[in-house]
Amino acid sequence: MTESPAAAAVLVAGSANLDFVVRAAHIPAPGETVLGRDFRTFPGGKGANQAVAAARAGGAPTRMLLALGDDAHARPLEDSLRAAGVSLDIRRQAALPTGVAFICLADGAENAITVAPGANAALAPDDLPALDGVGYLLLQLETPLDSVAAYAARAQAAGVRVVLNAAPAQALPEALLRLIDVLVVNEGELAMLVGDDGDLIAALARLPVPCAVVTLGAAGCMAREGEALHLQPAFPVEAVDTTGAGDTFCGALVAALARGDALPVALRDAAAASALACSALGAQSSVPARAQVQALLAGAGDAPGRAALAARCGLAA
Repeated sequence: MTESPAAAAVLVAGSANLDFVVRAAHIPAPGETVLGRDFRTFPGGKGANQAVAAARAGGAPTRMLLALGDDAHARPLEDSLRAAGVSLDIRRQAALPTGVAFICLADGAENAITVAPGANAALAPDDLPALDGVGYLLLQLETPLDSVAAYAARAQAAGVRVVLNAAPAQALPEALLRLIDVLVVNEGELAMLVGDDGDLIAALARLPVPCAVVTLGAAGCMAREGEALHLQPAFPVEAVDTTGAGDTFCGALVAALARGDALPVALRDAAAASALACSALGAQSSVPARAQVQALLAGAGDAPGRAALAARCGLAA
């Protein structure tokens, strides 16, 4: 992958939701009612979470295209993004509510999430702002797929690198994938795209993208960049809330690439930021600042678990 200019901006186009979070001993099974404990609201949405993570990672200006309702739920989302330093391009939807997510957070830090998209579903193919000064466009799948494809096509035509976090999991047309420079998926999303035969290396090779990253939870991640493979073990932390870990990874990764970092360096930054995000509540309130990530990296050396990660990925350590 070639380097972007250091000053090139990151533009995130995606969702913003207000998260309603209930903590409980465990996630309810179908038909089960669980008595929860504390209840809180947090700003969230995959796009907004990733924009906050990119902004806090530093080194590149961060912008966001988003759609919000004209209601009380919109204000906390705008406030959180602006406080993180994100410049906003809002498409206001007076006839639709701001998106919301209902999250059950279990004591073991696992979660179950249901999203009501609201205004996010109205983000249109022609809503993408001018791409002047933009080096990277970061997309997800919580907004309409035709809009995601239109944004990717326009960015590619403008010479802007396109990063897609293919979440939530869904099948994608090959024509869209061929517009992508960097694809980020978890194991479930990877299986949705190319099938699950247990061979992660072969699965990444089947993706028609120059660079693909699969996140593997507490094990870390593996990336294919052309013919090269990169492993990055996770940094161990005591997990409190994993809700925003994947989004923090994506935002920090793209910010590092926009700074001009090589992929292995960007993966290490993203893994450290993601680990720190697991150690506090809230998808955005848990996102670390650049100084926190640097402190973790300075004191951690290489993350442990490389041999276990290599074995899981079918590689020699």
